[in-house]
Amino acid sequence: MRPSRSGAEKTVPDYRDLARPVADARARGKRIVITNGGFDLLHVGHLRSLEAAAEEGDLLIVAVNSDASVRRAKGPRRPVVPLAERMELLAALSCVDYVTSFDEPTAGVVLRLLRPHVHAKGTDYSVENDPERQTVAEIGAVTVITGDPKNHSVTDLIERVRK
Repeated sequence: MRPSRSGAEKTVPDYRDLARPVADARARGKRIVITNGGFDLLHVGHLRSLEAAAEEGDLLIVAVNSDASVRRAKGPRRPVVPLAERMELLAALSCVDYVTSFDEPTAGVVLRLLRPHVHAKGTDYSVENDPERQTVAEIGAVTVITGDPKNHSVTDLIERVRK
C-alpha cells in the first residue's frame, strides 16, 4: 500500500531533492519506478498509464516537463496548463508517490541521478524509440510500456475544444 501523503508533500519541484528519499526507499528494498512527460490536460490515458506504472514497483515518481521544455517540443501555444498546476493534479493521484520537474529535452538527467529500477513509458512509445533508452541501459534499469492503446491525445483534445 502506498504511503498517504498530501499533494504538497508529494510535489518536489527540484528532482535533486528526491535523491535522499529515493536512496532511503532503495535501501529498504523498494522498487523505484519513474515515468515522465508533459501531462498537459490530464486525461484518462494518462491515468491508466500512471496506474499501470505504479504496479511495476513500490514507489512511483512522475517527472514533468517544464513549461519551457513543453514549448520547445510542442510549440508556442503549449502547455495549456502551467507546470505548477500540472504537478498539483498529478500529486493528487493516489498511484503517484512523488512529482518533480525537469527542463531538459529528455528525463535522462533525472534517471541518471535517481537510478530507478524501472522507466515507464506510455503506449505511444516502444522500448526501441524511448528517448531515454540509452540512459536506461547505462543505469541498468528496464523500460516498460504502460497503459492502454494510444486512443487519447492532448493535442487532439485541444483541437476538439478549439473547434
